[in-house]
Amino acid sequence: MNQKRAYKERFYPTPEQERLLAQSFGCARFVYNNTLRFRTDAYYKDGQSISHSDAEKRLVSLKKEFPFLADVSSVILQQTLRDQQEAFKNFWAGRAKYPKFKKRHSRQSMRLTKAAFSVKSGQLFIAKSKDPLNIRWSRDLPSEPSSITISKDRAGRYFVSMLCEFESKPMPVSTKAVGIDLGLTDLFITSDGNKSGNPRYTRRYEQKLAYLQRQLAKKQKGSNNRAKA
Repeated sequence: MNQKRAYKERFYPTPEQERLLAQSFGCARFVYNNTLRFRTDAYYKDGQSISHSDAEKRLVSLKKEFPFLADVSSVILQQTLRDQQEAFKNFWAGRAKYPKFKKRHSRQSMRLTKAAFSVKSGQLFIAKSKDPLNIRWSRDLPSEPSSITISKDRAGRYFVSMLCEFESKPMPVSTKAVGIDLGLTDLFITSDGNKSGNPRYTRRYEQKLAYLQRQLAKKQKGSNNRAKA
């Protein structure tokens, strides 16, 4: 049985790719926030519900009004609107809260479909970049990705998540049963005598964590130094 799974890897962009990604993140965020404000105002001021097709048609006029949007792949902007529509579907179905505006200093992400990326000789290329992404592969992909999501966290690290098809194989049935007892000296002990040990990560890093939390508390809210901390 074929299923889909996302495989996430870290990558290290070239300076040129870093500029392209920063521009792409910014344009995707601008389109998302601008469209969300338009849809929200249309509903609360005029009682009008903006459909996804209406938002896509409006994107054409947005690109004319703001020429910098033409500098990035149009697939990114179109996918941004699809993601927003999915967020509204989840809101209307009661599965999520009302969509929020995206912030510049939060985690940045964008999704690309096959029209905006390609895989050649085991290397991943994105639109408007001639060089492949320098990915630190930890495993082989089971198939070519159907879509990818590129993200940058608040620590400045870049990741790519690739949605691939894989064949799900059931695990063999075992008749053996094992009891597990949680402990203090060892994290857990099984009924057949195996002990896990306890690395005590919290105790090892609690002093460093307390120091970093004090440093964070001194930073001005909304500043770049606070985002880095």
